[in-house]
Amino acid sequence: MTQSSAAPARNNANLTPATDLVTVSRAVADLRRGEIVLVQGHENGEAHNVAVIAAEPLSRIGFDRLCDIASDGVSPAIVIPRVRAKSLGQACKNDPFIAFVSEDRTAIDADRLGQIANPLLDLDALPKGDWRPVSVAESAAIRLAKLARLLPAVVTVAVAADQLESLVRVQNLLVLQSESINGYENASAASLRQVSEARVPLEDAENATVIAFRPEDGGQEHLAIVIDEPAKDKPVLIRLHSECFTGDLIGSLRCDCGPQLRGAISEIARNGQGGIVLYLRQEGRGIGLVNKLRAYALQDRGFDTLDANEELGFDADERVYRPAAEMLRQLGFESVRLLTNNPEKMTGLESWGVKVSERVPHKFPSNGHNEFYLQTKKDRAGHLF
Repeated sequence: MTQSSAAPARNNANLTPATDLVTVSRAVADLRRGEIVLVQGHENGEAHNVAVIAAEPLSRIGFDRLCDIASDGVSPAIVIPRVRAKSLGQACKNDPFIAFVSEDRTAIDADRLGQIANPLLDLDALPKGDWRPVSVAESAAIRLAKLARLLPAVVTVAVAADQLESLVRVQNLLVLQSESINGYENASAASLRQVSEARVPLEDAENATVIAFRPEDGGQEHLAIVIDEPAKDKPVLIRLHSECFTGDLIGSLRCDCGPQLRGAISEIARNGQGGIVLYLRQEGRGIGLVNKLRAYALQDRGFDTLDANEELGFDADERVYRPAAEMLRQLGFESVRLLTNNPEKMTGLESWGVKVSERVPHKFPSNGHNEFYLQTKKDRAGHLF
């Protein structure tokens, strides 16, 4: 397989600068470790700053540090999904997230806040307190928790403008703009570049090459599995496949991902004109493996695959398709025949400039464990079976 001469896309003025990509990536790592990060948003022309810790890895030490930042006697707020707030007895409007502030700081601690954030736990009652809307900065902090593949719940305290510089200097905390967080995924995709390539004979496609793409911030690599030598002057047969550890690697029967992956490789090889499987690092429709396992636990309680994701505070589908479009661009392909049952994949590719000339059905029989899963995708997600 000869590499395309197309140069990797670089971030331009309307995207997150490369330096901000690295800052967001560092903040993701800090959040996963239970560290504090600072987020700045703008509302009505004024800056609003918050210090943030993710609720999932919150420790006693982290909680105490956050309280030290807060004004005297002011309790940190916990921002949780609307669906979680409803399960705790709060009648919410349609805002996807809402903040709870305890009246008494001594009535909450790290363990209690972790329990409030966890939708798999049933709580008897909350401490006395108030509910309020979330700020722009807090909404961005939730986005950051999602990027970290943590539960989308954060603990925050407001930070005055004169505090901000001191916290950055004295505690060496990262400060991020809300726009940088919200634009991270698309900007990261735009920065993808080819970093490795090797011939990898496959069981059903011996003439295969795997090409790895990495974003500028050093994030997770996406893979292109190129089978044979597909022509670039006509639509190429492709499959967009989101990573699925349980289905692809250990043969889970809860989904149809394993058969879809192996079936796509086999179909492209039989096609005789070559093609590509783009293996995207978007486990669990973009929520990550740990959260997918949590969603499975909720499904065992009766939720369907879409509602389970939403019960955790995620969208039913968090995937983005710019990485796939960018990989195709660098490989030199502008038009595709797409192996899929999901119309959203067609829309997603076309929104980033890839022409989908044909949808090629990609259906596999149920196995006795995934009938409800497949029926939900058909009835509620619009999959074309």
